[in-house]
Amino acid sequence: MNTPVKLGAFGLGLAVVFTAALGLGRTIGPTPAPAATAAHNQHNKPAASAGNTTTAVPAGLQVTQDGYRLQTISAALAVGAPQPFQFRILGPDDKPVTDYTRSHDKELHLIVVRRDLSGFQHVHPELAGDGTWSIPLAVAAPGQYRVFVDFQPATRTDGLTLGADVPAPGDYQPRPLPPAERSTTVDGYTVTLTGDLVPRGSSQLTLSVRKHGAPVTDLQPYLGAYGHLVALRDADLAYLHVHPDGEPGDGKTAAGPDIVFHADVPSTGAYRLYLDFQHGDKVRTAEFTATAGTALPRASTPADSPAPAAPSAAASGHGADGHTHG
Repeated sequence: MNTPVKLGAFGLGLAVVFTAALGLGRTIGPTPAPAATAAHNQHNKPAASAGNTTTAVPAGLQVTQDGYRLQTISAALAVGAPQPFQFRILGPDDKPVTDYTRSHDKELHLIVVRRDLSGFQHVHPELAGDGTWSIPLAVAAPGQYRVFVDFQPATRTDGLTLGADVPAPGDYQPRPLPPAERSTTVDGYTVTLTGDLVPRGSSQLTLSVRKHGAPVTDLQPYLGAYGHLVALRDADLAYLHVHPDGEPGDGKTAAGPDIVFHADVPSTGAYRLYLDFQHGDKVRTAEFTATAGTALPRASTPADSPAPAAPSAAASGHGADGHTHG
């Protein structure tokens, strides 16, 4: 074969390979976000992506995983006055799951948050005999919401987190994500964050609770712990639910002011952190924005100067004080 013919055949071969690769890329789609490794005390695992056993999708991004599916019965969330919100978990046999393993004192945890990461709620619906979960629920403002169900079927050794979008009718006015901060206030309490999120690695976070400048040393157990932390990634709302070191009554874990968590985040970028803690027989939620891959200056302490308080949750429009915990 002469040289021009050889070059022509070679070019044709490259065109065929490029076209096939392009078609394959369109079939597979974009590369999923990097997987989070198993977090300390984290009871849900990322879902393996379809057709790929080496990468995983962060929890909460899928409505179905391992044959389990979140089926929302209610088509919308009520704004203002509570209305029943109902859903089911369907198992691999496509039947409602009715048998669960209790995790942190509950068979299922329901997290509700608006797509702009405001309006966070952590509640606990009731299970009917037919597998329907139900709870009176209302949100403060219209918009598109994400609901997460965090649960462990009795037939599994680990938990799952599934998510689905549910609208709340009305004029959606999204709010900007508050800037990253070390300190925030809620209902007279100041909560300070020490530690930084490390992308694709383990992060130790210490949240310290003070009231009117004094350390709180008598936090009350809530769902079997002195605090619960949920982290959601900005934009896609990838979900992390982590729990603190130790537990009440273990003889070594203090009831405040410090609550230590270990969490993994799957990528760089902004995250919203929600800390539930109980004191004075009331559960409160402190919220932070943190950026994985970017360290914030260390917060000042009472030994230095009063810790600067971030705008209150109510003022920022994210996580107004007094939201329901069921």
